[in-house]
Amino acid sequence: MLKKALIFLTTATLSLSAYSDYDMDGVEDSNDRCPNTPFNELVDIKGCTIKALQSQHHFDVIYGLSFSETDYTTIPKSDTISQNLQIDYYYQDFSIQASTSYYDSDYDSGLNDSFIGAYYKVSPENELTLRIGAGAIIPTYDSELDNNNMDFVGSLNLSYMKENINFFGGYSYTVVNDDDILGIVSYQNTNSYSGGVGFYPLKKLYTSISYTNSDSVYKGVEDIETASFYAFYSIDANWFTTFSYSYGISDSASDNSVSLRVGYYF
Repeated sequence: MLKKALIFLTTATLSLSAYSDYDMDGVEDSNDRCPNTPFNELVDIKGCTIKALQSQHHFDVIYGLSFSETDYTTIPKSDTISQNLQIDYYYQDFSIQASTSYYDSDYDSGLNDSFIGAYYKVSPENELTLRIGAGAIIPTYDSELDNNNMDFVGSLNLSYMKENINFFGGYSYTVVNDDDILGIVSYQNTNSYSGGVGFYPLKKLYTSISYTNSDSVYKGVEDIETASFYAFYSIDANWFTTFSYSYGISDSASDNSVSLRVGYYF
């Protein structure tokens, strides 16, 4: 009996040690005509890919630098360089965005307010897309007067695609909860409107021009008007870069703003 058990164990051990599947696709290496297939791909009996199993959960991480010439009517003129970080999560038509930035101006430096928001995309037609969003502006900016509170934003954006031309517009409303400074400044809720047109001059390149009109957060200050140019370039399936330039039409807007960002999508 003991002899039979030893023979069985020896045979089983030899059989197990003889089987090898390096890429773990279920096909033995000796029969695998497509070695090193990714773990998330379905393969046929020869070990070659039939279909890639793509996750419905995606992320991107975006880092950027921006420069602006600020000449607001409410603060002294200064130049500002900012570093910004943005993280997005996507699941089907739902997405979450979180962003923050660090500024360095002629007068001081530190964190700007940060943002976190959620969006839902609706496509009533193939060419038409609506994007509904809501979020919170988190008071990470260090106000010396301790009057910086959390604000809330709601937004609606519309995009219509006709062949390779894109028409878009948007509206947002911000509830500003910062405390007024008696005799110095009073805050107000704001409305913002935008519209523009974009197109694809190349398969990997998207460009657009737009106009934005927004209330100032300060009572008694004229609306903020800007004209902008934007470009998005897809380097490959994961890496991308964006460039934007904004020109201040009104005295309450920054004279010039330039931003360059690099992102990774996975």
